[in-house]
Amino acid sequence: MRVLLTGASGQVGHEIERLALAGFDLLARTSSQLDITDASAVLAAASDFKPDIIMNAAAYTAVDQAESESECAWSVNKTGPTNLAKAAQNVGAAVFHLSTDYVFAGDSKCAYRETDAPGPTGVYGASKLAGEQALMAEVQRSLILRTSWVFGVHGKNFVKTMLKMGAEREELRVVADQRGCPTSAASIANCLWALAAHYRKAGDLQWGTYHFAGSPVCTWHDFAQEILNRALQAGLLHRLPVLCPITTQDYPTPAQRPAFSVLDCSQIQHTFGISQPDWRDDLDEVLEQLRLQ
Repeated sequence: MRVLLTGASGQVGHEIERLALAGFDLLARTSSQLDITDASAVLAAASDFKPDIIMNAAAYTAVDQAESESECAWSVNKTGPTNLAKAAQNVGAAVFHLSTDYVFAGDSKCAYRETDAPGPTGVYGASKLAGEQALMAEVQRSLILRTSWVFGVHGKNFVKTMLKMGAEREELRVVADQRGCPTSAASIANCLWALAAHYRKAGDLQWGTYHFAGSPVCTWHDFAQEILNRALQAGLLHRLPVLCPITTQDYPTPAQRPAFSVLDCSQIQHTFGISQPDWRDDLDEVLEQLRLQ
């Protein structure tokens, strides 16, 4: 089975390539090698390779920057998936597409299910939702995987930011009133490959939108505390900085973050037997890999 991966240089794309399952013929393309906003380039790549699955890990993910670069965000997050969908239709491929908890407003008190009404509050979330909708309108065999608070060894993320700031500063201020689910890039990649294996074995899938994120629920402050404590144990930090909880109002940003973006992941467990990973175990693995670099 042939898989065309877009966005191979990103956090998740990097792990998809690294963790590729045997028996799949993977063609990994970075955004510089294949710009998904270029319809003719996407169509040519798909026509040449003739993939069975297109895995789209390419996205504009700079949440705050998206507010001032909305045209670029919409191009990558909405036009890009539209181009991939049309190319997939042309070659008869299925599409696996990554999306985000930011499609929700974050004003719920219960974990968001796939059937809950979206309500993005910023350009990033709105453009990602539009990409989902464009893909679903074009391709019947499409699977959208919404995830949250992604971290890993490769690329920029909260874990690496905390390690850097923890080494440089004696005190860190971290938001303690936003709740969500940290998710490792490696776990997301393994989930996508498990879905691809299901598809290869059965010849079909229950298509649609699924949520996949780590467990347990935490705040950014909780997450930071775990990162720093475990980094100290791993020898990545020589001392613990003081970690001060602050409110969202204390740390204004151009984009409004969801106060509560917990994803209910029971549907993917029920349908495919894919369980939520414990992000603390994944964090230990990431810290160990960083220690060995």
